[in-house]
Amino acid sequence: MANRSKNEASSSRRSSNRGESIVVDVGKRKGSCGYCKSGGCTSFTHGLWADSITVDDYQDLLDRGWRRSGAFLYKPEMERTCCPSYTIRLKSDDFVPSKEQLRVLRRMQRFLDGMLNVKKPHPLMDEQNTCKQSRGSSSEEVSSLVTKKSCSENSEEKNKEEQLMHYLSNQIDNVVCACAGSGEFPSNIQLPKASVKKVSLAKRKHIEGSESLLYTSSISFQIVAALRRSKSTEKDANELGLSGDAVDQNGQSSELSPNTVAEKLAHSLNQLGEDSGFLIRACNGHLNFYSVTGKPSLGEGSTTVDASRCSPKGSGGKCSFVENNLHLPQKRRRFEIHLKRSSFDPEEYALYRRYQIKVHNEKPDQVKESSYKSFLVDTPIIFVPPSGDSTVPPCGFGSFHQQYVMDGKLVAVGVVDILPRCLSSKYLFWDPDFAFLSLGKYSALKEIDWVKENQLHCPSLQYYYLGYYIHSCRKMRYKAAYHPSELLCPVRYQWVPFAIAKPLLDKKKYVVLSDFPSLQNGECSPNQVPENVIEQQHHDPNQENSSLILSDEDEDMAEAEFDAYDDDSEIETTDLTDDEITDGDVSNTMIDLDGLRFRFRDLQRNIDPEKKDFLELQLHRYKRVVGPKLLERMIYSLRSRTFPEIKVIAKRRHRRMLCLSSFWACFLDPHSK
Repeated sequence: MANRSKNEASSSRRSSNRGESIVVDVGKRKGSCGYCKSGGCTSFTHGLWADSITVDDYQDLLDRGWRRSGAFLYKPEMERTCCPSYTIRLKSDDFVPSKEQLRVLRRMQRFLDGMLNVKKPHPLMDEQNTCKQSRGSSSEEVSSLVTKKSCSENSEEKNKEEQLMHYLSNQIDNVVCACAGSGEFPSNIQLPKASVKKVSLAKRKHIEGSESLLYTSSISFQIVAALRRSKSTEKDANELGLSGDAVDQNGQSSELSPNTVAEKLAHSLNQLGEDSGFLIRACNGHLNFYSVTGKPSLGEGSTTVDASRCSPKGSGGKCSFVENNLHLPQKRRRFEIHLKRSSFDPEEYALYRRYQIKVHNEKPDQVKESSYKSFLVDTPIIFVPPSGDSTVPPCGFGSFHQQYVMDGKLVAVGVVDILPRCLSSKYLFWDPDFAFLSLGKYSALKEIDWVKENQLHCPSLQYYYLGYYIHSCRKMRYKAAYHPSELLCPVRYQWVPFAIAKPLLDKKKYVVLSDFPSLQNGECSPNQVPENVIEQQHHDPNQENSSLILSDEDEDMAEAEFDAYDDDSEIETTDLTDDEITDGDVSNTMIDLDGLRFRFRDLQRNIDPEKKDFLELQLHRYKRVVGPKLLERMIYSLRSRTFPEIKVIAKRRHRRMLCLSSFWACFLDPHSK
């Protein structure tokens, strides 16, 4: 308890040095829900407008279930709203990436290394990629976004792929010519030119070990057909130096078998190859090119095929292969992540427009610069510069935009708040042309890494907040995939492991999570969860299946934009319950009225009982949602445009002057208490 009190005192001193929080209480509101799209006024929240707020106060608000949309702060009325929203967080040091999350990182790395085909994504990408053009699309429709590139970009990618296949075809032609020159193939006939093609998904499914198969050539069949058409077939057989008794399973001479020709070509390519990018296999007469695991050794400007070692030769339907790779000229992409303080950037706004129009299907006239600024640029959080004393990270505390830049082009922007105990992810928007990279998942993983790295500079910075988890909304369940995560109890504000909360939420969408028996003595850490429950969290087949059909539109680490100006929303004026009325003392609340500061106990002496009772009820409700500590720390601003009931005070001159006179008397008199 002594240490806790000491920490609270230290936090209080830091807060006083970091500015002051000034908020306007909007009260309870009801409106339409952006998650379930119920159509009626089924969403209930409590709202605050923040003129300014310190990082310490906003951190404490997060830990009581609040979020922000620009300068508007809101907290769901959990027991009444249609979609109960639980704050979800993850301790970065405990994070265990899933197989899917690791695949996202590997796919990005292959793309940066120049090893990933971006015109038509690899079939594995189709299975792994959860980015879709519209909600509810199946995972097999992922590539639809990728093909919708601009004409110039489309042409550039097409040319790159054609150049690669042309290069492979030339290498095969060189080997065929070399074989003819050495007498392995007849030199008195016109041999066909090689053609390399991409292997379709349908064909891959019928080929064993085809996960990394990218290109193939049927040159062996064309060569055999040319030999058979030759009038000197018997002479050609002698030139090949093969025994006439050698036959394949069809009873034909083995020198005419595409298998034999393919093995010769693979062997010859092996004599020229060096490890760098592809694995060549002769399979059923086809010459196949596979991508290899691991990074290729890229020699700048190299266009030769180098040798490694010869493979054993197969027969019949078995695949023989040569463990060699083509050394191709490939350019590594330059990838940078920049963290900048929140401010308007025309390039970011242009990207946001494209994202909203193409991914969220908004009409161009619906995406306005003013709404973008109020949603993602404006922030009431007071910036705290780095202090160099292990209490603030090198970037400082505040609101930031994390830019993801690929070869000088902005491809994604993550809007985050960096606070004393966490990085809170607010929103992400990305270039639809890069949907195949699952940038929603990738950015979340990079933000988790950022928290880990910055713990060295600021030990208190340990958590990654993912926003709201809504168990009743399928689209929002993906956040539990970042485990082991915790949900905030909406009543006692204790953190409950998701593994414990999930079975409760499966039965009922609103649950007082800390009612679980194991939490009666305080917070429960992930280490205290029974092993069988943890195993259920990690290996829930339903969760795994659902994650495959979620789009990156759903995984933007974002909250639906809270429209504080929603025409359908309205302030509730229902009476408070007895519990709210008797919920402690509110007389010590700091009030701001037209720039003048005083405690509520001083104000209530100078206004009529009716207005005093109304304001006191408002403060009791306010205290219930922000807590007793923030009630006294934050400044409660009274504004007639926000509180029509208090407008009477501002309009009646004699009451206003009486209030101000009382305030100045208390303020200027050193003996006044």
